[in-house]
Amino acid sequence: MSERVAAPVDGDSIAPEEKSQFYRDVLVTLREAGIDFLVGGAYAFTRYTQIDRKTKDFDLFVRAADVEPAMAALERALGCRTEFAFKHWLGKAYCGRNFVDIIFSSGNGVATVDDLWFTHSNEHAVLGVPVRIIPPEELLWSKAFIMERERYDGADVIHIIHAVAETLDWERLLRRFGAYWRVLLSNMVLFGFVYPGERTRIPQWAMQELLERLQRDLDYDSALGRLCQGTIVSREQFLIDVQRWGYADGRVERGEMTTEEVADWTSAIERSKQGRRHNDPNPTDAEA
Repeated sequence: MSERVAAPVDGDSIAPEEKSQFYRDVLVTLREAGIDFLVGGAYAFTRYTQIDRKTKDFDLFVRAADVEPAMAALERALGCRTEFAFKHWLGKAYCGRNFVDIIFSSGNGVATVDDLWFTHSNEHAVLGVPVRIIPPEELLWSKAFIMERERYDGADVIHIIHAVAETLDWERLLRRFGAYWRVLLSNMVLFGFVYPGERTRIPQWAMQELLERLQRDLDYDSALGRLCQGTIVSREQFLIDVQRWGYADGRVERGEMTTEEVADWTSAIERSKQGRRHNDPNPTDAEA
């Protein structure tokens, strides 16, 4: 497997030392327990883009079957308190004011961690510990659906493309987006606006493929009828569509989430706002 990380960057400085030591202990614990995991979040983003970003948390990605074994290992070895913050995508492990996110899907239910995350991951040392970091395709895929008022990851997506456009597996990326290919196309078009002198770094065949799909769709509406898929990119901004205007919720209709999961994810919106207002060290959202 070829290494696709850009030129080395000192990403180990993006968290305070007191947190970094806890993160090292977590990495070593999971390695010794034989748990398959990948490092994501700011650490993976910094490695690929060379953008040094300070972070308040630490994102680990595992398959759904490995969430409980991972949390149990951290409880035994480090005395962490663990919980499922959201049963459909996120576990957490707390040690005092320090915590790590144990992620096995995404808040919208789209970017589920599967074997391909591991197959295409890259070896790297994080905080001095040999680990694997999530592939750039999955990093881009998960970030492309984050379009909240308080957090929009579009610039991150553009910077990922800018950093590794020539080595991205564009065929796999198109497969990842699947029926949500318009989200990918919108970011590809935006890349050409942000970097007008570098538009050709996106393979012509990939752009042409999606533009042809768009062209075929221009003359008719989808048979899906009154469906709002805005909830897939924002858990809050399109609630009015499904709660008052009679649109079906794309997350449920497309089978990404159950109505119970949607209700739980929606009820956390106010808690997240309160956490941000009070600078809560244990927020309810994670960085994908």
